[in-house]
Amino acid sequence: MRMSLSSFNRRPSQPVKTLAMGDKAATVVAIAAQKGGVGKTTTAVSLASAWARFHGLKVLLIDLDPQANCALALRAGLGEGGGSLAEVLSEGKGKEVAEIAIASGVPGLDVTPDDPELQQVEARLAGKIGKELALRKAIERSRTHYDLIVLDCPPHLGPLSVNGLAAADQVIVPCTPSALALAGVSGVVQAIHEVRGQLNPNLALLGVVLTRVDARNKATNGAAMSLIEEAFGELVLPEKVEVNNALAGAQLAGQDIFAHAPASRGARQYMDLAEALLTRIDQGR
Repeated sequence: MRMSLSSFNRRPSQPVKTLAMGDKAATVVAIAAQKGGVGKTTTAVSLASAWARFHGLKVLLIDLDPQANCALALRAGLGEGGGSLAEVLSEGKGKEVAEIAIASGVPGLDVTPDDPELQQVEARLAGKIGKELALRKAIERSRTHYDLIVLDCPPHLGPLSVNGLAAADQVIVPCTPSALALAGVSGVVQAIHEVRGQLNPNLALLGVVLTRVDARNKATNGAAMSLIEEAFGELVLPEKVEVNNALAGAQLAGQDIFAHAPASRGARQYMDLAEALLTRIDQGR
């Protein structure tokens, strides 16, 4: 069958969105790190939980990391159902992330469920035009149902992390007090500059958060923190998260730190961090 010029030039139909518009306008915050072991997922889960629990915000936590540790960390209260984030990102059928999210057990906090197919989604996206914007398109209407959307990005700068940065308004970079972690922060900052220049001109670095700080090792910590503060100045938040066994215990129990050990040092420090970051988020809107 011969194609006519008019049919060739006809604009292709766009996928129909099934999620109704809400009345909110979420700020999207990406938690990004180029190196594992810096408390990235702990920070994503704890901040999202704190904003929902103590600030009355409706929050969506999107786990872009194929290890799916967000759902694992909240498994004790996780609701049933949900759907595949990999399908939402790779099939382009107009489905929204909010449609596949489930209740976390924390009032006001929804989370994307464990999705084994996310391991293959980077390969699926590789050949698609506009692959870097798949997540941005998949949260267009989801943003109108939440006050904040938190993205837990993979610990490397591949297509899923680029999708997260392209969809985000602001980025939080967790960093342990070490020279290797400092190099990782520099890599994320470079990626932010590149994404800002090509995909997302409004992307901003909200702050660098020092995590897993060992208060007993003052000499090593002090030297590393001086390097980090020299490199990033006022972007380094004064609120720090120290090494705390309760944080590991919360993950083992499948609860957020505020349900598992509300009086712990880890809970208090993440509450303080959440409040400080929320002030910065509000100022950046």
